[in-house]
Amino acid sequence: MIDTELLKASVGALQEDRVNAVIDGFLAGEKSGEEARLALTACQEGMYIVGERFENGTYFVGDLVFAGSLLAAAVEKLKPLLGFGGGACQAGTVVLGTVEGDIHFIGKNLFKTMLEAANFRVIDIGIDQPPRAFAEAAEKYRPEIIGLSGLLTTAVDSMRETVEALKEAGLRKSAKIFIGGSIVNEGICAYIGADDYSRNAYEAVRKCREWMGQR
Repeated sequence: MIDTELLKASVGALQEDRVNAVIDGFLAGEKSGEEARLALTACQEGMYIVGERFENGTYFVGDLVFAGSLLAAAVEKLKPLLGFGGGACQAGTVVLGTVEGDIHFIGKNLFKTMLEAANFRVIDIGIDQPPRAFAEAAEKYRPEIIGLSGLLTTAVDSMRETVEALKEAGLRKSAKIFIGGSIVNEGICAYIGADDYSRNAYEAVRKCREWMGQR
């Protein structure tokens, strides 16, 4: 049984050796897909700690970059147990980015990694992207899903403006819009005009797979 609290705290403290020890110990023993998902959730919760420490000035940009690489390595180890991947065909195309006024990328990058593990083609347009950038990417790549990421409260209005830009460009009906980040909830999802939301990368990918299965 994996110690999820220790894993969460270790990720939050950027303790690479301890993170590796917890995950490697888990993989060396009896393991299951459910426990791997719990481990992934613990890693993501640890990233929320990293984000909070960045916000209050305890961590800096270099720490965020290190946290991103730490997370990517952990996800790579857990992938075989998560039930994603294993097929050559693309599950669909997703345009993904952090909305204007927000530079956070850890959650976005985790979602991207998990989508790619699930055989999605991901077009990551980056951070602090204005509504027109999402509209241009949607026009160019014709995705089935558009992912809007944000951590700051100001991102809510940016997400809403992005959805409006997609509507004005005649692209809203051709793609599902998914929002993610620690700020999102059901009420915000409705306010923005998105199709769904999640604060959990695994759940988000599962919903995307369900959408593609319904097409």
